[in-house]
Amino acid sequence: MTSREEQVLERIDRARQRKARVREEHITMAHGAGGKATQTLIEAVFLDAFRNPLLEPLEDGAVFGAGGARLAFTTDSYVVSPLFFPGGDIGDLAVNGTVNDLSVCGARPLYLSAGFVLEEGFPVEDLRRISASMARAAAAAEVSIVTGDTKVVQRGKADGCYVTTAGVGLLERDARLGVAHARPGDAVLVSGPVGEHGVTIMLARGELDIEADVTSDTAPLNGLIAALLRDTGDGAVRCLRDATRGGVATILNEIARASGVAVVVEEDAVPVRPAVRGACELLGIDPLYVACEGRMVAVVDGDAAGAALAALRSHPLGGGAAIVGRVRDDPPGLVLLKTAFGGTRIIDVLVGDPLPRIC
Repeated sequence: MTSREEQVLERIDRARQRKARVREEHITMAHGAGGKATQTLIEAVFLDAFRNPLLEPLEDGAVFGAGGARLAFTTDSYVVSPLFFPGGDIGDLAVNGTVNDLSVCGARPLYLSAGFVLEEGFPVEDLRRISASMARAAAAAEVSIVTGDTKVVQRGKADGCYVTTAGVGLLERDARLGVAHARPGDAVLVSGPVGEHGVTIMLARGELDIEADVTSDTAPLNGLIAALLRDTGDGAVRCLRDATRGGVATILNEIARASGVAVVVEEDAVPVRPAVRGACELLGIDPLYVACEGRMVAVVDGDAAGAALAALRSHPLGGGAAIVGRVRDDPPGLVLLKTAFGGTRIIDVLVGDPLPRIC
Protein backbone atom coordinates (compact mmCIF):
# COMPACT_ATOMS: atom_id res chain seq x y z
CA MET A 1 0.00 0.00 0.00
CA THR A 2 1.40 3.40 -0.97
CA SER A 3 1.97 6.22 1.49
CA ARG A 4 -0.75 8.27 -0.20
CA GLU A 5 -3.25 5.42 0.23
CA GLU A 6 -2.32 5.16 3.90
CA GLN A 7 -2.95 8.87 4.36
CA VAL A 8 -6.38 8.60 2.74
CA LEU A 9 -7.33 5.63 4.91
CA GLU A 10 -6.16 7.42 8.05
CA ARG A 11 -8.22 10.47 7.10
CA ILE A 12 -11.31 8.30 6.60
CA ASP A 13 -10.74 6.59 9.94
CA ARG A 14 -10.40 9.91 11.77
CA ALA A 15 -13.61 11.19 10.21
CA ARG A 16 -15.48 8.07 11.30
CA GLN A 17 -14.19 8.33 14.85
CA ARG A 18 -15.65 11.79 15.34
CA LYS A 19 -18.79 12.02 17.43
CA ALA A 20 -21.91 12.11 15.28
CA ARG A 21 -23.36 15.59 14.93
CA VAL A 22 -26.37 16.82 12.98
CA ARG A 23 -25.26 20.00 11.26
CA GLU A 24 -28.54 20.79 9.52
CA GLU A 25 -31.08 22.97 11.32
CA HIS A 26 -34.03 21.16 9.74
CA ILE A 27 -34.79 17.59 8.71
CA THR A 28 -34.16 16.85 5.03
CA MET A 29 -35.24 13.94 2.83
CA ALA A 30 -31.71 12.58 3.10
CA HIS A 31 -32.32 11.91 6.80
CA GLY A 32 -34.78 9.20 5.76
CA ALA A 33 -32.71 7.57 3.02
CA GLY A 34 -30.87 5.05 5.20
CA GLY A 35 -27.40 6.44 4.45
CA LYS A 36 -24.96 8.76 6.19
CA ALA A 37 -27.54 11.38 7.13
CA THR A 38 -29.82 8.74 8.65
CA GLN A 39 -26.99 7.20 10.66
CA THR A 40 -25.94 10.60 11.93
CA LEU A 41 -29.50 11.47 12.94
CA ILE A 42 -29.93 8.18 14.78
CA GLU A 43 -26.62 8.38 16.62
CA ALA A 44 -26.63 12.10 17.41
CA VAL A 45 -30.30 12.49 18.37
CA PHE A 46 -32.06 9.22 19.17
CA LEU A 47 -29.20 7.12 20.52
CA ASP A 48 -27.96 10.08 22.52
CA ALA A 49 -31.40 10.52 24.09
CA PHE A 50 -32.41 6.89 24.60
CA ARG A 51 -29.06 5.16 25.12
CA ASN A 52 -29.28 1.72 26.77
CA PRO A 53 -27.60 -1.68 26.25
CA LEU A 54 -30.43 -3.05 24.08
CA LEU A 55 -30.45 -0.04 21.76
CA GLU A 56 -26.70 0.57 21.43
CA PRO A 57 -25.98 -2.24 18.92
CA LEU A 58 -28.39 -0.49 16.49
CA GLU A 59 -29.55 -3.79 15.03
CA ASP A 60 -32.87 -4.25 13.18
CA GLY A 61 -34.47 -5.32 16.46
CA ALA A 62 -33.76 -5.67 20.16
CA VAL A 63 -33.09 -9.14 21.63
CA PHE A 64 -33.81 -9.70 25.31
CA GLY A 65 -34.85 -12.29 27.86
CA ALA A 66 -38.30 -12.49 29.48
CA GLY A 67 -39.78 -15.29 31.56
CA GLY A 68 -37.07 -17.72 30.57
CA ALA A 69 -37.49 -17.07 26.84
CA ARG A 70 -35.39 -15.02 24.42
CA LEU A 71 -37.47 -12.58 22.42
CA ALA A 72 -36.88 -10.11 19.61
CA PHE A 73 -38.83 -6.87 19.23
CA THR A 74 -38.86 -4.42 16.34
CA THR A 75 -40.86 -1.55 14.86
CA ASP A 76 -41.00 0.24 11.51
CA SER A 77 -43.02 2.85 9.61
CA TYR A 78 -43.97 2.82 5.93
CA VAL A 79 -44.51 5.92 3.81
CA VAL A 80 -43.98 4.49 0.32
CA SER A 81 -45.19 6.42 -2.71
CA PRO A 82 -47.11 5.20 -4.66
CA LEU A 83 -49.10 3.06 -2.25
CA PHE A 84 -49.68 0.38 -4.90
CA PHE A 85 -46.87 -0.77 -7.20
CA PRO A 86 -45.96 -3.80 -9.35
CA GLY A 87 -45.41 -6.77 -7.06
CA GLY A 88 -46.93 -5.30 -3.92
CA ASP A 89 -48.31 -2.39 -1.95
CA ILE A 90 -47.81 -0.57 1.34
CA GLY A 91 -49.73 -3.32 3.15
CA ASP A 92 -47.65 -6.38 2.37
CA LEU A 93 -44.54 -4.19 2.50
CA ALA A 94 -45.33 -3.32 6.12
CA VAL A 95 -45.93 -6.92 7.17
CA ASN A 96 -42.94 -8.34 5.31
CA GLY A 97 -40.61 -5.60 6.52
CA THR A 98 -41.35 -6.27 10.17
CA VAL A 99 -41.26 -10.05 9.71
CA ASN A 100 -37.85 -9.67 8.08
CA ASP A 101 -36.45 -7.43 10.81
CA LEU A 102 -37.39 -10.07 13.39
CA SER A 103 -36.04 -12.88 11.24
CA VAL A 104 -32.58 -11.34 10.76
CA CYS A 105 -32.34 -11.22 14.56
CA GLY A 106 -32.62 -15.02 14.45
CA ALA A 107 -36.19 -15.02 15.75
CA ARG A 108 -39.35 -16.78 14.60
CA PRO A 109 -41.88 -13.96 14.08
CA LEU A 110 -45.11 -14.43 16.03
CA TYR A 111 -47.23 -11.31 16.52
CA LEU A 112 -47.50 -7.92 14.85
CA SER A 113 -49.24 -4.64 15.56
CA ALA A 114 -50.51 -2.27 12.87
CA GLY A 115 -51.01 1.48 13.20
CA PHE A 116 -52.62 3.57 10.45
CA VAL A 117 -52.42 7.32 9.87
CA LEU A 118 -55.12 8.15 7.33
CA GLU A 119 -55.72 11.39 5.52
CA GLU A 120 -59.23 12.81 5.34
CA GLY A 121 -60.65 11.85 1.94
CA PHE A 122 -58.65 8.64 1.56
CA PRO A 123 -60.79 6.06 -0.32
CA VAL A 124 -62.23 3.36 1.94
CA GLU A 125 -61.87 0.86 -0.89
CA ASP A 126 -58.11 1.49 -0.98
CA LEU A 127 -57.96 0.91 2.78
CA ARG A 128 -59.81 -2.38 2.34
CA ARG A 129 -57.34 -3.36 -0.38
CA ILE A 130 -54.36 -2.55 1.86
CA SER A 131 -55.87 -4.44 4.81
CA ALA A 132 -56.56 -7.50 2.65
CA SER A 133 -52.96 -7.42 1.40
CA MET A 134 -51.68 -7.27 4.97
CA ALA A 135 -53.87 -10.22 5.92
CA ARG A 136 -52.54 -12.32 3.04
CA ALA A 137 -48.94 -11.39 3.86
CA ALA A 138 -49.42 -12.24 7.54
CA ALA A 139 -50.91 -15.62 6.65
CA ALA A 140 -48.02 -16.37 4.29
CA ALA A 141 -45.49 -15.49 7.01
CA GLU A 142 -47.47 -17.41 9.67
CA VAL A 143 -47.87 -14.39 11.94
CA SER A 144 -50.94 -12.72 13.45
CA ILE A 145 -51.78 -9.03 13.57
CA VAL A 146 -53.10 -8.82 17.13
CA THR A 147 -53.41 -5.12 17.97
CA GLY A 148 -53.34 -1.73 16.32
CA ASP A 149 -54.36 1.91 16.20
CA THR A 150 -55.97 4.34 13.74
CA LYS A 151 -55.60 8.10 13.45
CA VAL A 152 -57.12 10.47 10.89
CA VAL A 153 -55.58 13.84 9.99
CA GLN A 154 -57.00 16.72 7.99
CA ARG A 155 -56.96 16.73 4.21
CA GLY A 156 -53.54 17.83 2.97
CA LYS A 157 -51.78 16.93 6.23
CA ALA A 158 -50.58 13.51 5.09
CA ASP A 159 -50.21 11.52 1.89
CA GLY A 160 -53.18 9.20 1.92
CA CYS A 161 -52.01 6.44 4.23
CA TYR A 162 -49.01 5.74 6.44
CA VAL A 163 -48.58 2.39 8.20
CA THR A 164 -46.54 1.57 11.30
CA THR A 165 -45.97 -2.02 12.37
CA ALA A 166 -44.21 -3.57 15.34
CA GLY A 167 -43.48 -7.22 15.95
CA VAL A 168 -42.43 -9.78 18.53
CA GLY A 169 -40.59 -13.00 17.76
CA LEU A 170 -39.18 -15.97 19.66
CA LEU A 171 -35.52 -17.02 19.45
CA GLU A 172 -35.54 -20.81 19.41
CA ARG A 173 -31.86 -21.25 18.52
CA ASP A 174 -28.80 -20.05 20.38
CA ALA A 175 -27.82 -17.81 17.47
CA ARG A 176 -25.88 -14.69 18.40
CA LEU A 177 -26.18 -12.50 15.34
CA GLY A 178 -24.99 -8.96 14.82
CA VAL A 179 -23.05 -6.59 12.59
CA ALA A 180 -20.17 -6.62 15.09
CA HIS A 181 -19.59 -10.39 14.74
CA ALA A 182 -17.90 -10.61 11.32
CA ARG A 183 -14.37 -12.06 11.29
CA PRO A 184 -11.58 -12.21 8.71
CA GLY A 185 -12.09 -15.25 6.51
CA ASP A 186 -15.89 -15.06 6.62
CA ALA A 187 -17.92 -15.18 3.41
CA VAL A 188 -20.52 -12.59 2.38
CA LEU A 189 -23.65 -13.75 0.59
CA VAL A 190 -26.77 -12.13 -0.82
CA SER A 191 -29.97 -14.13 -1.11
CA GLY A 192 -30.86 -13.01 -4.63
CA PRO A 193 -30.73 -10.24 -7.26
CA VAL A 194 -30.54 -6.78 -5.71
CA GLY A 195 -32.18 -3.42 -6.38
CA GLU A 196 -35.57 -4.59 -7.63
CA HIS A 197 -37.79 -2.84 -5.11
CA GLY A 198 -36.22 0.59 -5.36
CA VAL A 199 -36.21 0.58 -9.17
CA THR A 200 -39.82 -0.64 -9.24
CA ILE A 201 -40.96 2.25 -7.02
CA MET A 202 -39.10 4.85 -9.07
CA LEU A 203 -40.61 3.63 -12.33
CA ALA A 204 -44.10 3.24 -10.81
CA ARG A 205 -44.19 6.97 -10.08
CA GLY A 206 -44.36 7.65 -13.80
CA GLU A 207 -41.97 10.61 -13.55
CA LEU A 208 -39.33 8.99 -15.77
CA ASP A 209 -39.69 8.03 -19.39
CA ILE A 210 -38.25 4.56 -18.75
CA GLU A 211 -39.96 1.23 -19.34
CA ALA A 212 -38.62 -1.91 -17.69
CA ASP A 213 -40.10 -5.25 -16.75
CA VAL A 214 -39.38 -5.10 -13.00
CA THR A 215 -41.46 -5.85 -9.92
CA SER A 216 -40.81 -5.40 -6.23
CA ASP A 217 -39.12 -8.28 -4.44
CA THR A 218 -41.15 -7.75 -1.25
CA ALA A 219 -41.39 -11.10 0.55
CA PRO A 220 -41.12 -12.63 4.05
CA LEU A 221 -37.65 -14.02 4.73
CA ASN A 222 -38.42 -16.07 7.85
CA GLY A 223 -38.58 -19.41 6.04
CA LEU A 224 -35.38 -18.72 4.10
CA ILE A 225 -33.52 -17.69 7.24
CA ALA A 226 -34.78 -20.70 9.17
CA ALA A 227 -33.37 -22.96 6.44
CA LEU A 228 -30.03 -21.13 6.51
CA LEU A 229 -29.64 -21.38 10.29
CA ARG A 230 -30.72 -25.03 10.29
CA ASP A 231 -28.37 -26.18 7.53
CA THR A 232 -25.22 -24.30 8.52
CA GLY A 233 -24.96 -25.36 12.16
CA ASP A 234 -24.55 -23.41 15.38
CA GLY A 235 -22.30 -20.37 15.22
CA ALA A 236 -21.67 -20.52 11.47
CA VAL A 237 -23.89 -17.52 10.68
CA ARG A 238 -22.38 -14.31 12.07
CA CYS A 239 -24.75 -11.65 10.79
CA LEU A 240 -27.99 -11.25 8.85
CA ARG A 241 -29.47 -8.02 7.54
CA ASP A 242 -32.28 -7.31 5.10
CA ALA A 243 -31.00 -4.80 2.56
CA THR A 244 -33.67 -2.10 2.61
CA ARG A 245 -32.91 1.65 2.62
CA GLY A 246 -29.34 2.30 1.52
CA GLY A 247 -29.14 -1.11 -0.15
CA VAL A 248 -26.46 -3.78 0.13
CA ALA A 249 -23.64 -1.21 0.14
CA THR A 250 -24.87 0.48 3.32
CA ILE A 251 -25.36 -2.86 5.10
CA LEU A 252 -21.81 -3.93 4.24
CA ASN A 253 -20.44 -0.65 5.57
CA GLU A 254 -22.29 -1.14 8.85
CA ILE A 255 -20.75 -4.61 9.16
CA ALA A 256 -17.24 -3.43 8.29
CA ARG A 257 -17.42 -0.53 10.71
CA ALA A 258 -18.97 -2.41 13.64
CA SER A 259 -16.65 -5.41 13.30
CA GLY A 260 -13.50 -3.46 12.51
CA VAL A 261 -12.88 -5.50 9.37
CA ALA A 262 -12.62 -4.99 5.62
CA VAL A 263 -15.30 -6.36 3.31
CA VAL A 264 -14.10 -7.09 -0.23
CA VAL A 265 -16.83 -7.56 -2.84
CA GLU A 266 -16.46 -8.94 -6.36
CA GLU A 267 -18.51 -6.74 -8.68
CA ASP A 268 -19.12 -9.57 -11.16
CA ALA A 269 -20.45 -11.80 -8.38
CA VAL A 270 -23.28 -9.45 -7.32
CA PRO A 271 -26.55 -10.67 -8.91
CA VAL A 272 -28.49 -7.90 -10.67
CA ARG A 273 -31.25 -8.55 -13.20
CA PRO A 274 -30.60 -6.99 -16.63
CA ALA A 275 -33.71 -4.77 -16.45
CA VAL A 276 -32.64 -3.40 -13.07
CA ARG A 277 -29.08 -2.84 -14.20
CA GLY A 278 -30.28 -1.06 -17.32
CA ALA A 279 -32.62 1.23 -15.38
CA CYS A 280 -29.87 2.02 -12.87
CA GLU A 281 -27.45 2.91 -15.66
CA LEU A 282 -30.00 5.29 -17.18
CA LEU A 283 -30.62 6.88 -13.77
CA GLY A 284 -26.92 7.01 -12.86
CA ILE A 285 -27.46 4.90 -9.73
CA ASP A 286 -25.35 2.01 -8.44
CA PRO A 287 -27.59 -1.07 -7.84
CA LEU A 288 -25.66 -1.74 -4.62
CA TYR A 289 -27.32 1.34 -3.10
CA VAL A 290 -30.85 0.53 -4.27
CA ALA A 291 -33.30 -0.87 -1.71
CA CYS A 292 -34.55 -4.43 -1.64
CA GLU A 293 -37.53 -5.68 0.38
CA GLY A 294 -37.07 -9.42 0.04
CA ARG A 295 -33.29 -9.85 -0.03
CA MET A 296 -30.78 -10.21 2.75
CA VAL A 297 -27.05 -10.04 3.31
CA ALA A 298 -25.53 -12.92 5.27
CA VAL A 299 -22.04 -13.15 6.74
CA VAL A 300 -21.04 -16.74 7.51
CA ASP A 301 -17.95 -18.64 8.56
CA GLY A 302 -15.82 -19.15 5.46
CA ASP A 303 -15.81 -22.92 5.98
CA ALA A 304 -19.62 -22.91 5.92
CA ALA A 305 -19.97 -20.80 2.77
CA GLY A 306 -20.85 -23.75 0.55
CA ALA A 307 -23.45 -25.07 2.97
CA ALA A 308 -24.93 -21.60 3.36
CA LEU A 309 -25.21 -21.11 -0.39
CA ALA A 310 -26.85 -24.51 -0.81
CA ALA A 311 -29.31 -23.76 2.00
CA LEU A 312 -30.33 -20.46 0.42
CA ARG A 313 -30.68 -21.92 -3.06
CA SER A 314 -32.83 -24.76 -1.75
CA HIS A 315 -35.54 -22.25 -0.82
CA PRO A 316 -37.85 -20.61 -3.41
CA LEU A 317 -36.72 -17.13 -2.30
CA GLY A 318 -33.03 -17.98 -2.50
CA GLY A 319 -32.68 -19.44 -5.99
CA GLY A 320 -30.54 -16.49 -7.10
CA ALA A 321 -28.31 -16.45 -4.02
CA ALA A 322 -24.59 -15.84 -4.49
CA ILE A 323 -21.34 -15.52 -2.59
CA VAL A 324 -20.32 -11.94 -3.38
CA GLY A 325 -17.28 -11.34 -1.21
CA ARG A 326 -15.04 -12.10 1.73
CA VAL A 327 -14.13 -10.49 5.02
CA ARG A 328 -10.51 -9.45 5.57
CA ASP A 329 -8.66 -7.75 8.40
CA ASP A 330 -7.33 -4.77 6.43
CA PRO A 331 -8.16 -1.96 5.82
CA PRO A 332 -10.49 -2.05 8.85
CA GLY A 333 -13.88 -0.40 8.56
CA LEU A 334 -13.97 -0.19 4.77
CA VAL A 335 -15.84 -1.91 1.96
CA LEU A 336 -13.83 -2.44 -1.22
CA LEU A 337 -15.25 -3.36 -4.62
CA LYS A 338 -13.12 -5.29 -7.09
CA THR A 339 -14.46 -3.99 -10.38
CA ALA A 340 -15.05 -5.91 -13.57
CA PHE A 341 -12.13 -3.98 -15.10
CA GLY A 342 -9.65 -5.24 -12.51
CA GLY A 343 -9.54 -2.11 -10.35
CA THR A 344 -10.53 -1.57 -6.73
CA ARG A 345 -12.63 1.24 -5.29
CA ILE A 346 -14.14 2.11 -1.93
CA ILE A 347 -17.89 1.58 -1.51
CA ASP A 348 -18.99 4.13 1.06
CA VAL A 349 -22.29 4.61 2.87
CA LEU A 350 -25.06 6.17 0.78
CA VAL A 351 -24.88 9.97 0.65
CA GLY A 352 -28.00 11.99 -0.14
CA ASP A 353 -31.36 10.61 -1.19
CA PRO A 354 -31.50 9.41 -4.80
CA LEU A 355 -34.61 7.29 -4.16
CA PRO A 356 -36.99 9.04 -1.70
CA ARG A 357 -40.09 7.46 -0.17
CA ILE A 358 -39.35 3.89 -1.23
CA CYS A 359 -40.58 2.14 1.92
